Amino acid sequence: MNPTLFQKLWSRDDWAGQPVHRSLLTPLSFLEHSLHVFPDKVAVVDGARRFTYRQLGERVYRLATALQRAGVRKGDRVAVLAPNSAEALEAHYGVPQIGAVLVAINVRLSPGEVTTILRHSGARVLLADPSLEEQVAAARREADLSVLVWTGEGGGRDPAWGEIGYERFLATGAPDPFAPAVDDEDQTLSINYTSGTTGQPKGVMYTHRGAYLNALGEVLESGLQPESVYLWTLPMFHCNGWCYTWAVTAAGARHVVIPKVEPERVFALVEEEQVTHLCGAPTVLVMLQSALPTPDYRFPRPLRTVTAGAPPPPSVIGRMEALGAEITHVYGLTETYGPHTVCKWKEEWNGQTAEQRAALKARQGVGYVTSPEVRVVDEELRDVPADGETMGEIVMRGNNVMKGYFRDAETTATAFRGGWFHSGDLGVMHPDGYVELRDRKKDVIISGGENISTVEVEKVLFFHPAVLEAAVIGIPDEKWGEVPKAFVTLRPGREASEEELIGYCREHLAHFKCPKKVEFGPLPKTSTGKTQKFKLREKEWAGHRKRIH
Repeated sequence: MNPTLFQKLWSRDDWAGQPVHRSLLTPLSFLEHSLHVFPDKVAVVDGARRFTYRQLGERVYRLATALQRAGVRKGDRVAVLAPNSAEALEAHYGVPQIGAVLVAINVRLSPGEVTTILRHSGARVLLADPSLEEQVAAARREADLSVLVWTGEGGGRDPAWGEIGYERFLATGAPDPFAPAVDDEDQTLSINYTSGTTGQPKGVMYTHRGAYLNALGEVLESGLQPESVYLWTLPMFHCNGWCYTWAVTAAGARHVVIPKVEPERVFALVEEEQVTHLCGAPTVLVMLQSALPTPDYRFPRPLRTVTAGAPPPPSVIGRMEALGAEITHVYGLTETYGPHTVCKWKEEWNGQTAEQRAALKARQGVGYVTSPEVRVVDEELRDVPADGETMGEIVMRGNNVMKGYFRDAETTATAFRGGWFHSGDLGVMHPDGYVELRDRKKDVIISGGENISTVEVEKVLFFHPAVLEAAVIGIPDEKWGEVPKAFVTLRPGREASEEELIGYCREHLAHFKCPKKVEFGPLPKTSTGKTQKFKLREKEWAGHRKRIH
């Protein structure tokens, strides 16, 4: 691949219908750029495998043309069922390169759930990891697939069914770059199915334009540079890795891939690969804090850590920064390509105490510069007072809101009512214009007519030295309707009683907000680290009339 090829690529005729002042926005252009500028730089590290940008480009274009030769056409869906890997990353470029639509599937879903997604998306081709044969076996029986590609060196056991190993499949394609089959930046790039914490997953459609702009937002807010090294502690199947699958490449930085979060491996790679960036839910930060290599460990260099998901307790942020991490707190949903807001740090906050800084950083902040539209509103879509106290629903619109739900116009219309995307999250607007998340609508506890934010109670519990993780829900109560109950995971080697934790909360909260019961043990979670409160509620409310908020 020499510059002549790129001169030809960038003078192509597919932009003939565009005005001179405009080019189509697609994240596929990020690979073209970094392949041209950094051809011999290491782009991907996956175990013992290391690929330069030149090699990454060759593999992507081989994958794209191999899919074409297998009969995949523009608009067809291609599914990926694999943990973080070079192959999963390559699919984020190779599939949309031919105008097809990527469907990255959560690897922790049951065989039935995987089959449902494959059938709903209409995927024709499946790229799957050999370790997930159980899910694949169900899909082969019930989904309408024509080709199965096993990642790695495995596969190829049933050629008559269209089964082949990934490397053999790549060999059927061509390595030469070619123009992506994108003629409309609102063309669907990928479909991401929601994590299913509240019910049946929905297919969220991302566009080339939205992914391009969100990825640029990640570059800006994360401070990605060509010398950056990004460690994949976030699943690529989750919101396409918050669009970091494209953002890291846009910066010309290095992807370091791991299939799952194992603290010992994370700390080793931080040292070996000189990692500068990683992302993860607060539960990932808790895992790292609980498995330090030494009691006095500090990261060897500033580690830019982006966290989102459940609102991170200030105590978790404070502990992470004490290790030498630089925390950036973002907020969003699958429907907003992952992050939509960021707690933009202000210089004047540097003079605050460590505890005050952590509390400020725990807020969800303001919209990305690429998608600034975010409000907190009442039921009539009127802005609530910016007093940091009045709760309303967080709504957003703009560049980083999904195109809609795949094959579900009715649910899309409901989510977009009034011209805004309704997140279902409750929050407040502070006088400085920063949003702070208080709860999900479904999680707010109404006890004797008083609203209780479960997040507020959880933040207090996280400050207790024995508490590793906590989740609070409302449980049925004959007198008050419902009252708070806490589910707590203790730190290894630490002890705390139910009475102690309830008393601790009563020292910091109004008594009606405090848990009436505490249960100890691990918390049920999604693969992205979100606590599945609905599972806790199902158990506690069995046999009782379901609450309606």
